[in-house]
Amino acid sequence: MVKAETTLTFYGGGNEIGGNKILVKDRDTKVFFDFGMSFALRKQYYSPPFLSPKSEKSLQELGILPKIGGVYKFDGKVSEINAIFISHGHMDHSAYLSFVKREIPVYCGETTKIILEALGEIRKADLEFNVEGINFQSFRTGKTVKVGGLEVEPVHVDHSVPGAYGFIIYTSNGAVVYTGDFRDHGAKGEMTREFVERARVTEPVAVVSEATNMTSVSVSSERDVEDKLNHIVSQAEGLVLAEFAYTDVDRLNSFCRAATRNNRCLTVSLRQAYLMNALSADERLCIPRLSDEGILIFRKSKERMHSWEKQIMERYPDKIVDAEQVSKRQQQVILTMSLYDLEQLVEIQPKPGSCYVFSSSEPFNE
Repeated sequence: MVKAETTLTFYGGGNEIGGNKILVKDRDTKVFFDFGMSFALRKQYYSPPFLSPKSEKSLQELGILPKIGGVYKFDGKVSEINAIFISHGHMDHSAYLSFVKREIPVYCGETTKIILEALGEIRKADLEFNVEGINFQSFRTGKTVKVGGLEVEPVHVDHSVPGAYGFIIYTSNGAVVYTGDFRDHGAKGEMTREFVERARVTEPVAVVSEATNMTSVSVSSERDVEDKLNHIVSQAEGLVLAEFAYTDVDRLNSFCRAATRNNRCLTVSLRQAYLMNALSADERLCIPRLSDEGILIFRKSKERMHSWEKQIMERYPDKIVDAEQVSKRQQQVILTMSLYDLEQLVEIQPKPGSCYVFSSSEPFNE
């Protein structure tokens, strides 16, 4: 008996960082693994928030969004895709879910679902980050998902965003392994090793993996990072400013512990607070709670507040501080702040001896 043909088609992710869109076809079953944004292609034409795409057509004409029939909600064609599996919530693996037909089920980890829905609320008006109406189906390690003629086994991996998975795809020609993004030097490196071992015993016929740091690279463990943070904060004589990815829960925990050890409060942005509040629903996730004594929430000086910002301010009114309050207690605060928030420093007026810590790993040097 002749085996059915199993094919892998790469619509993104080859010879670039991110943009992963991998179509696995087996008999009559078609499943995408990840549906992310290509940072490199997008950067050639756009520079958000100053210049952002205005239409799906422009993204396709510029080659940023690949032309694939039966996938997009704007193409008017009948869906030809059985499902999409998302490995984790980083934009280079998930952002272009915004454009897919809402009848296509999207499978992801429970934590990834929380992250994508929270980010979708924060970025609601953005063409590229709209997950409203998506048919999310969540899973955890150990739950095999059957889609058409394929069986997909998700297994957890460690990454700089919680809820990351690799996949073992059981096809008519044997197992195909898709790693997604992973690391061994993080706080939960054993999760990656468990995935590797599980994948090994399936004797895969093909492995699809990231190659961003396939060559030798110097990395620090999360413990090393935390020790450095503790040293920096202990030496600071004024305000400590911190920038890190707000989906990076391990880095959030490291900054929180550094703040506690040095008798400071970690003061997070409303954006960070909204995501923390959403993630608190995941009881398995180790994350600081907004109700914790050592956590404050920074309110930027602006006239108009979004509904999600108002929601956090109304729920935690005693936690809210503004620039004037931070200015008065600079030696008692670590303030998280992105590049686009730096105008707030005009009002805060950091004292001599203050410092700025840039501690972001995504996406280029994980």
